[in-house]
Amino acid sequence: MPESPRSKGHLNPGSAGLRFDRFELGAGLSGLVRHVWVPRWSLPDGEVRPQRVLTYPAFNIVITPEYAALFGPDSRVHVQELRGTSWAVGILFRPAAGPLLTATDPVALAGSSEPLSATLVGATSAGAASAGRIREVMADSADHMAASVGSQGEIVRDQIVRILRDWLLPVAARVDDRGRLVNEACRLAEEDPDLTRAADLAACLGVSPRSLERLVRSHTGLTPKWLIECRRLQQAATTLFGSPDTDLSVLAADLGYTDYPHFFRQYQRVLGESPRATRDHRLMPQGARLRNRTHHSAPNCAIERPYPRDTRSPPPESNRSPIKSPCHRQAGRPGAPPPKRPLALHLDTR
Repeated sequence: MPESPRSKGHLNPGSAGLRFDRFELGAGLSGLVRHVWVPRWSLPDGEVRPQRVLTYPAFNIVITPEYAALFGPDSRVHVQELRGTSWAVGILFRPAAGPLLTATDPVALAGSSEPLSATLVGATSAGAASAGRIREVMADSADHMAASVGSQGEIVRDQIVRILRDWLLPVAARVDDRGRLVNEACRLAEEDPDLTRAADLAACLGVSPRSLERLVRSHTGLTPKWLIECRRLQQAATTLFGSPDTDLSVLAADLGYTDYPHFFRQYQRVLGESPRATRDHRLMPQGARLRNRTHHSAPNCAIERPYPRDTRSPPPESNRSPIKSPCHRQAGRPGAPPPKRPLALHLDTR
C-alpha cells in the first residue's frame, strides 16, 4: 500500500482517541484533488481534544453526520474541540478547484463556508447523492475506530474512493491552463524554502507580480504572499511541536525572516500565541496541556477548519518526478446548517 499523504496543516497531531486516514483518489484527479482526509474519534465522557489547524491555501469539502459544506482557505489558525464519538470525511482540493466548485467569489469564501447544496458541484444530482452515499458507508462501519485500520479500513477507503471518483472526475476534466499555473505557484511556494518574496515566485513562473496576484486571488481568495507565509508558519509550528527545544532565533533565521521580532509578530498574529508559548505548551505534561488548550484558543477561532487541510509532505502528482524549482536560479530578481467552521482533523489541510 502506498504511503499515506502527510500534512503540516494539523499543528498538534497524535491525540489519544483520534485516528486519521489520508489517501489520494488516483489517476485523473491529481490536478483537482490533493487528498482525502478521514478523522474518527471516540473520547470518554467529559473529555475534550482541542485540534489546531492552519489550512493550506485551497478549498475543502467536509461531510459529517450533521452537515456537508464547502470551506474556503483561511489565514488564521483554527481550533476544533472534539468531544464524544463521531467522524468526518474531508476532501482537500488543489488551488485550481476554486472556480470549478462554486460560483461564489473565492475572496468572499476565504475564512468562510457555504452549504454543499449551494455549490456548483453539490447542486448536481451526483453531488447531492455523494454525501448521502458517504454517510451510508461510514454508518455501516459498526465500530468506526476499527474501520480505520486493517482490511475493514481498506474496504471503507475503497468505497469512498469509488464514490468520489464518480463524482469528481468530470470536474477534473475542466481544469485549464490557468488552474495548472496556480497549482504550480502553490507547489513552488510550499516546497522551495528559498522563496521568501512574492516577486520571486512570479519570476519563477514567468509572470508579472500583478498577474500572479490576480491568478491566486481568483482561485483561492488569498494572496501570493500568503502562500509563502503559510509554508513558513506551518513549518515553524510543526517544528516547535516536534522539537520544542529548538532555538527560536535560529528557527526564525532558517525560515528566512529578517529578524526574530518579525517572526514573533507574524507567528502571534496568525497562530494566536507566541512561539515560546507553543514551545512551552508542548513541554507541559499531557494532562496540563489538555486543560490549558481547552480553555485557550486563538482569536477568531470558532469551530474549526477541515484539516486538510493535513496537510505537508505533499502527495506526488501523477507519477511525475519532482520539478527542480527555477527559483534557485532566479531568487533575488525583482519583479444542520454547517457550523461556521468545519471539523478539523490536511487539514491539510495551504
